[in-house]
Amino acid sequence: MENNDQLQAIIAKAQVWLGEAYDAETRAEVKRMLDAEDKTELIEAFYKDLEFGTGGLRGIMGAGSNRMNIYTVGAATQGLANYLKEAFADLPEISVVVGHDVRNNSRKFAEIVADIFSANGIKVYLFDSFRPTPELSFAIRHLGCQSGVNITASHNPKEYNGYKAYWADGAQIIAPHDVNIIDNVNKIKGVEDIKFQGDKSKIEIIGEKMDADFLAAIKGLQLSPEAVERHADMKIVYTPIHGTGVELIPRSLMNYGFRNIIHVPEQDVPSGDFPTVASPNPEVPSAMAMAIAKAKETGADLVMASDPDADRIGCVLRDDNGEYVLINGNQIVMILLNYIMTRNAELGRLDGKEYIVKTIVTTETIKSIAEKNNIPMYDCYTGFKWIAAVIRDNEGTARYLGGGEESYGFLAEDFARDKDAVSAISLMAEAAAWARDKGMNFLQMLQDIYIKYGFSREAGISVVRQGKAGAEEIQAMMKQFRENPPKSIGGSPVTVIKDYDSLNLTDVATGNVTKMDMPTTSNVLQYFTEDGTKISVRPSGTEPKIKFYIEVKGHMASAADYADAINAADAKIETVKKDLGIA
Repeated sequence: MENNDQLQAIIAKAQVWLGEAYDAETRAEVKRMLDAEDKTELIEAFYKDLEFGTGGLRGIMGAGSNRMNIYTVGAATQGLANYLKEAFADLPEISVVVGHDVRNNSRKFAEIVADIFSANGIKVYLFDSFRPTPELSFAIRHLGCQSGVNITASHNPKEYNGYKAYWADGAQIIAPHDVNIIDNVNKIKGVEDIKFQGDKSKIEIIGEKMDADFLAAIKGLQLSPEAVERHADMKIVYTPIHGTGVELIPRSLMNYGFRNIIHVPEQDVPSGDFPTVASPNPEVPSAMAMAIAKAKETGADLVMASDPDADRIGCVLRDDNGEYVLINGNQIVMILLNYIMTRNAELGRLDGKEYIVKTIVTTETIKSIAEKNNIPMYDCYTGFKWIAAVIRDNEGTARYLGGGEESYGFLAEDFARDKDAVSAISLMAEAAAWARDKGMNFLQMLQDIYIKYGFSREAGISVVRQGKAGAEEIQAMMKQFRENPPKSIGGSPVTVIKDYDSLNLTDVATGNVTKMDMPTTSNVLQYFTEDGTKISVRPSGTEPKIKFYIEVKGHMASAADYADAINAADAKIETVKKDLGIA
């Protein structure tokens, strides 16, 4: 419990929100928290300001300085508008795109964002309704805008909403603009600094024409139209999990040539309450349960899903026993990159100037695939803004083939600069058709990758710690791992430690420390062991948790070894979890 001085400071901060500058609904909510005997809710709502970080805002919706509401969204937008006017002072007109997902309050927040930009003399292209996040990225580039904002909390629980800020290249913002925007946001000291009164003449509604252009660009990624034509009736179950993919993803699959797209009607209903799932996250098996049930009912070959803002992809394969198995984000990235690289080679489109990208916490098997195909691979930090930065650095000199991260995100194109479930799902279906042409089902295609490039098995563990006390506990855990690194993990000695906060790479055997070449620092620790195990530890930048990424290696000489390789790897992962104290 907070001491009395801290509590009194929080109460004083909350009382400001009772002023006439705030709307009646907000004042009533704050008064209720102030009057409550238990001050826990008040403390959580006001103990800090919701920080505008390098990715924008994300938090629980409600009244308070530490909540997503029209005032925290307003301050973020005013600060961003102020910086845009500095950064692009030489332009006759600055323009931005504003989009949103299906969450409660998302349209309201998007319209407020549009009003504030327009009140600052900035031209706004506002989507007429919810759209996938990658379409916003595409629209920024397509319209030649300087920035964009998407109101979304991705796959977070329904209580959350968020605010993603984008730059002129269609990517989420990195240095130096991130720091400069944060500085400008922090200069907004009160409601009176925010220009809420919009100029409707500067707001243009966009919609179907942008959809058509986006889908046409995605159609241009197609690599195997003949295979799709031969397997156009392949049964594909798709669910948007109540999200923004409900219209565009089935349209994209149809554009590619697929004719047997099976819906989950209950989940085709856009809703910020996500009524049929506990969590709208396609990496959670329960979120895929209704789609799997539909697949069993119809005998579908492939089950796919997108998260609420349609930037992440979930995928379920049917195994040799007819059972439906959820594959993880690492496997999705492996399958898609292997397909794109292999197919480009078959088509004679490789000239030595291609490259792929993965994040540092994503499976090292992708590195093996790239090396054996003589295609350069870049490792970058978690988050597609870093993949986008690699694309920007190589623009005009090398061709981007694709990139992804273990958290179920993939980007196949460079005309958008954020992960894209619309193109990923289209290409995943095409890869299944291509595999059929080669006499393989999807599971056999995955097994073939492991046989050729080495078996790996991954597990992600999230330790959730809510509120102020939880944030402090997560900091303490990172401090403990940093100051007392494990000497062995899973029975294998630790040979290399990478600390991205200091950019130090330590050779444990020799004690030699070298500097890593990365664009900035990041609060991530990695441990590599003698037997190929890789452990990554990082606090989430968007959720109240610390994440552990475990990768273990195994042996698989043939498809007959698959089950044994999985069982051995899973046993090893359990040992690793115990060693890390997270079992």
